Amino acid sequence: MTDNDHPIGIFDSGVGGLSVLREIRSLMPNENIIYFGDQGHVPYGPRPMRQIQDFSEGITRFLLKQHSKIIVVACNTASAAALKHLRETFLDVQFVGMEPAVKPAAEKTQTGKVGVLATPATFQGALYASVVERFANGVELFQNTCSGLVQQIEMGNLNGDETRRILEDALHPMLEKNIDTVVLGCTHYPFVIPLIERIAGEKVRVIDPAPAVARQVKRLVEAGGMANQNGQDGKIRFITSGEADSAKSILRVLLEIDGEVEAITWKNDREIQ
Repeated sequence: MTDNDHPIGIFDSGVGGLSVLREIRSLMPNENIIYFGDQGHVPYGPRPMRQIQDFSEGITRFLLKQHSKIIVVACNTASAAALKHLRETFLDVQFVGMEPAVKPAAEKTQTGKVGVLATPATFQGALYASVVERFANGVELFQNTCSGLVQQIEMGNLNGDETRRILEDALHPMLEKNIDTVVLGCTHYPFVIPLIERIAGEKVRVIDPAPAVARQVKRLVEAGGMANQNGQDGKIRFITSGEADSAKSILRVLLEIDGEVEAITWKNDREIQ
């Protein structure tokens, strides 16, 4: 395997980062990818920042042992809690993280009112505060943590009563405030865009940051001369810290892929066996 054959490493607390993988795959079909879903620890949202940093560092070390040429932190919570720490810890590694798409929302809103759906850790992080300070001037933001939504998506429940209830509870108060844009600040949430659109109506724009993240990954890979030029479809390796069978079944639901999933275990909260 040459350096250009080395995989793009992607990780998330669970299956949410598959929304980013989907976009990367669409843009760069011949790249090899290794995806790590930390389902043994999902959800990250309510966890302390230091613990999320430990998880993220351990996963990064694991992905680097698999010769990942770039690391995509396909998790808003991990990006908010750990991206700065990762960049300071792994000085020679390029990271691409997630940030809530407040800037494009602020640019596109007509009513000046924007809804943001994200986890508690994302809202509490310095990254979100920085994005709001830089780009949300003159725009009113309405926030909701959609408690329980990540777990529903992890179970593949994209259209059920509980998923609808969570989204209606989040969106209806925002719609009453005349929002015309919804920002998805969690990589799990793009999988319920169809339901969000049915609840919010056709006049409300839903912004998924995953395509922009995929474009940034492509730019960095090409600028670094790391693009895989073999002309064949790349291989995707799926790894979970949870149950392999349940992860395999959710792959079928979310990506319509019938792929194999490897299960690994944590030695402790900082090291993967």
